[in-house]
Amino acid sequence: MVRCIKVPKSEGNPVRVRLKEEGMLNICARIRATDDYLLIPILGDSFEGYEVLDEDLEPIERQETDYRNLLPEEVRDILPNSYDNIGDVLVVKLVDELLPMKHEIGEAMLKVSSSTRAVFLDHGVKGELRIRDLELIAGSGGSETRHRESGVTMMTDPAKVYYNPRLATERERVASMVKDGETIIDMFAGVAPFPLTICRCARPKVIYAIDLNHDAVEYMKKNIKINRFTNIVPMEGDARELIKGLPDADRVIMNLPQIAQDFLPDALMKTKKGGMVHMHKIMEREESDGIISDLISDMNSRGLACMLSEKRELKTYSPSASVYVIDIIRK
Repeated sequence: MVRCIKVPKSEGNPVRVRLKEEGMLNICARIRATDDYLLIPILGDSFEGYEVLDEDLEPIERQETDYRNLLPEEVRDILPNSYDNIGDVLVVKLVDELLPMKHEIGEAMLKVSSSTRAVFLDHGVKGELRIRDLELIAGSGGSETRHRESGVTMMTDPAKVYYNPRLATERERVASMVKDGETIIDMFAGVAPFPLTICRCARPKVIYAIDLNHDAVEYMKKNIKINRFTNIVPMEGDARELIKGLPDADRVIMNLPQIAQDFLPDALMKTKKGGMVHMHKIMEREESDGIISDLISDMNSRGLACMLSEKRELKTYSPSASVYVIDIIRK
């Protein structure tokens, strides 16, 4: 039996709202309607003088939203509290102690996310193309998926191409800076999340989207077609070589934090005066300011006049290091 109050239907919604605001609405039981009244379950003995009844109300089953609560208490402290949701695929990293129960963890993740089809264990990035070594630990099907972000749809496969859903905010930030008619070069475009977001949010003249990974370029072409953009030019090959044949750019994007610095001279040479380079780089937090200062000095000493516009921390990389984006203005 559930304690409830008998409320005229005309007063039902305002009473329900007040109960909720005061923490007195019993959300574990379903409200029942009679001809003229609502029986609203409450926490407590009474509310605002309404008639109180004990009724057999239908229970509401609450779905667990934290997968960790479905797993043994002794491992909860070392379970990951963040992971990548890419379309209907979930990619998670586990510490070595959790590997024996990887399938159990994957099943728990599936149970709390109705939009997830498959859970993959990330064994780390491998090779020059930054491809994740993935293992299916729960669910079914392959790792190819359709991801929605910032109003654009992207086909991708985290087992074949690099894609980071955690950069969505950064992509929107860059897009918000783009002026009408800009020429943009994305040197490491992947499946084209930066170009797609920019074309959705701004009106560039053209974006040259380069990637060395053949699979990435194929997905890029699909995504350009899906979103019906005509001003993105997909290019397959070494960005250092391909950029030489392109027109000077108002903006260059360099989302390759491990080695983007090696390509910075090439990027600056193709950047118009007053244009901007967005370079991603992994740096120790305590050393980041000094590293950037040395980098800018080095570029200026090479005759590539530039200055720092902004440094932004994008995500944690290790206990002492983060991935940063460095906005550099060509002088």
